Amino acid sequence: MVENREQWSSKIGFIFAAAGSAIGLGNIWRFPYVAGQNGGAAFVLLYLFFIILIGLPYMMAEFALGRKTQKNPIGAIESIKPKSAWKAVGFLGVITGLAILSFYGVIAGWTFGYIFNMAFGNSMVFEEFIANPLIVILLFAFFMLITTLIVHGGISSGIEKWSKILMPLLLVLLFGLVIYANTLEGSSAGLSFYLNPDFSKITASVVISALGQAFFSLSLGMGLMVTYGSYLSKKEDILTSTLYIGLFDTLIAIMSGLIIFPALFSMGGNVSEGPELIFMVFPKLFAQIPGGFAIGSIFFVLLSIAALTSTISLLEVPVSYMVDEKKKERKKIVWGAAFLAFLIGLPSALSQGSVNMFTEFGVVPTAFCDPDFLSHISFLFGDISLTVGAFFLSIFVGWVWGANKAADEISEGSKIFNKIRGIWIFMIKYFIPIVIFLFLLNTLGIYDLF
Repeated sequence: MVENREQWSSKIGFIFAAAGSAIGLGNIWRFPYVAGQNGGAAFVLLYLFFIILIGLPYMMAEFALGRKTQKNPIGAIESIKPKSAWKAVGFLGVITGLAILSFYGVIAGWTFGYIFNMAFGNSMVFEEFIANPLIVILLFAFFMLITTLIVHGGISSGIEKWSKILMPLLLVLLFGLVIYANTLEGSSAGLSFYLNPDFSKITASVVISALGQAFFSLSLGMGLMVTYGSYLSKKEDILTSTLYIGLFDTLIAIMSGLIIFPALFSMGGNVSEGPELIFMVFPKLFAQIPGGFAIGSIFFVLLSIAALTSTISLLEVPVSYMVDEKKKERKKIVWGAAFLAFLIGLPSALSQGSVNMFTEFGVVPTAFCDPDFLSHISFLFGDISLTVGAFFLSIFVGWVWGANKAADEISEGSKIFNKIRGIWIFMIKYFIPIVIFLFLLNTLGIYDLF
């Protein structure tokens, strides 16, 4: 146990904070359009299957490593395997968290700006909005400022305190919009598409899409949950906490679909629209109904809160490293880490039409991502880096630290884990690393599995 290390003051605070880190734009923005492109209900069932089979067992491994060592990803690996090359996996996690924060903060700024864009009648189309450098950079800076102020407050007084406020507010807004969307004329067709599975629509590509959405919607692979787990006391039950976090994360994703699909079918939208669904299609649809702009503003408040719960956790990863390993004062280093993420994120902010060099960056082939800088960073760190990190962390926990030792850590504080101990050890040693590795090969296009 690290002396004088901050801890979560309550189990519910930890669950809200960890669930908040997992719940983000991926749940409310990405999940509906990916589900729409992959057949609706059949995709949702596969997504739930992979959450249970892979996501939750892997999350427990990250929590166990964090709580055992009371360290950030780099310090945790160093504690288990001193002066080894495995430390690079921890560094990869910290760098990945910082890089994801840099572009995620830009998109989060868009969601916040659209609160006002909708409130004033959607006066600017999306392409013009994101191509305006002054607006985009100011929104990015504002979102980073709010994130920094919360993380600046520390674990219990900052992250936990605000998670207890933001998560219930997120749920209230979601429930309200679910009720609203399902009272619209024609919404029942959307519910049918979303909840009645057509198993003939399941293809290999649908399976891999569901696996990717399940794994990455839980914010796994960058050691974020190692960091959050390091603030856990020994009396906390890792198993039940993980189940609650998975439940919240999945509930938010499912509820977002209960808003999107009924509203889309009611207003004549296309369920197969891609990433532009939220920012381009939905505002136009809201404009067609009485009071739609007010409802649209509330929807983007919801998105902004979801984004904020994620940016908080992303900033905590590099901050925790500097506090643990470099003995820096939290209240100083948090501003430095946030400013660095802001600087790294400026090319992403300017890559949507503002600066041609970043808009047509074009280093990675278009088969993998769009030519803009933001898409490049998203692919390299949001797809590749996360997958590589998850693969090596699963190997580290299962084989280097040892699955039995990790299981011992999970057993401490848990009365029911021993009933599934053997299954969990098999999953973390064999099944999960193999599945992640195959997913990585598919993502890189090295071996076209699907």
